[in-house]
Amino acid sequence: METRRDVFQAIADPTRRAILGLLAIQSLTLNAVAENFNISRPAVSKHVKVLTECGLIEINQQGRERYCEAKLDKLNEVSEWVEQYRRFWESKLDALEEYLAKIQKDKKNGTHKK
Repeated sequence: METRRDVFQAIADPTRRAILGLLAIQSLTLNAVAENFNISRPAVSKHVKVLTECGLIEINQQGRERYCEAKLDKLNEVSEWVEQYRRFWESKLDALEEYLAKIQKDKKNGTHKK
């Protein structure tokens, strides 16, 4: 059974995040991508393959060259996932802020119990 890669797997690796960062600026050939890293060309190709399988990179043939192009809309999955937790913690922090404000008010009024 083949496991389908997801966006979270892709961005878990710092090299893949760096590759995405490069390609977000401009499309590059595989060789041009590899020149930016101190790892072997096959290692860069493996990273690009993972990013392609996740839909974060598209490879287009132009003449004899293959250009890698970032497809960053897939990162919306990550953004949406993070957003749910941001909302959760925001509500918790708002409740804490209200509680602390109440304690301060009670202290000022002399009604706070220790």
